Amino acid sequence: MTKPDLQLENNISTDISNQSSSSIDSKELALLVAEAGDNRKADNIVILKVDKLSYVAEYFVIMTGYSAPQLKAISKSIEDKVFEKYNREPLRIEGKNDPNWILHDYGDVIAHIFLPEAREYYDLQAFWSGAEEISPNL
Repeated sequence: MTKPDLQLENNISTDISNQSSSSIDSKELALLVAEAGDNRKADNIVILKVDKLSYVAEYFVIMTGYSAPQLKAISKSIEDKVFEKYNREPLRIEGKNDPNWILHDYGDVIAHIFLPEAREYYDLQAFWSGAEEISPNL
């Protein structure tokens, strides 16, 4: 797999400024994202607390799916569960049309849904190795 094959494509870029993340606990949101992935049989789900290493987010939730349809199902499960519980949509979703890697950006929580090859290629866990790993308790 080459790097151009793994590029993200911006499919949705919406400013949802009326959504308040202050009333939502970031850790709780990360755990809900992990649970939503688990509901669609995502594998190797890892939650990294990156707030001390990055200003981008507080948590990364990283998971693997084994086919494009499974990545899309995991993505939909995350969207549905977060909207159902918090009435919150992602600020941005990338990669839905060419799913090697689908990203859901909730501001304080970013979900990364990878095919195995893309997960290995980008190796976010190694890149963020200084982050605290939180057990998703699934």
